[in-house]
Amino acid sequence: MGIGACVFLIAVGAILTFAVDASLGGIDIDVVGWILMGAGVLGLIMTTMIWGNRRRTVVAEEPVEYRRVEQRRDVSPPL
Repeated sequence: MGIGACVFLIAVGAILTFAVDASLGGIDIDVVGWILMGAGVLGLIMTTMIWGNRRRTVVAEEPVEYRRVEQRRDVSPPL
């Protein structure tokens, strides 16, 4: 899950929990909002952990041997 999707889940959950005062038959909107916010926070933590591991610095080693390549211009190219 991306960071944007996690923030979206947190926002929708907060809206359902704190702003909506409606009731559906047998469904508690506040609980659904808390579940969405929890899923968003959990996804945000997991995404941060995954992306944090990818941003390590890679040190490139220098080549062991350098070779010099020369091109001769006095020979005509093959046909």
